[in-house]
Amino acid sequence: QVQLVESGGGLVQAGGSLRLSCVASGSVFSINAMGWYRQAPGKQRERVAAITSGGGTNYADSVKGRFTISRDNAKNTVYLQMNSLKPEDTAVYYCNAIGTPWPWGQGTQVTVSS
Repeated sequence: QVQLVESGGGLVQAGGSLRLSCVASGSVFSINAMGWYRQAPGKQRERVAAITSGGGTNYADSVKGRFTISRDNAKNTVYLQMNSLKPEDTAVYYCNAIGTPWPWGQGTQVTVSS
């Protein structure tokens, strides 16, 4: 069973940057499209970025131009570079496969202060 471990979150001022990482155990990582999701208090989980096995990407309108998703298949790792952070980006961030999700990891908290 694939396990997902997210890291890299923290407290940052508005306008700052963070880089999130997500490591997936198992050998199926490279064939899956992967996504970064976030869930703010009282809100539903939403996908903010996605990357295909071939490196194609797409983003939610709310983060387009500020967030960049990338992956390193050799390391079973997907990254989310977050720049120009806003208070509304505050949430717990998760990664997962797209289409047939694996068990969710614990996520990593991102808090952006104004």
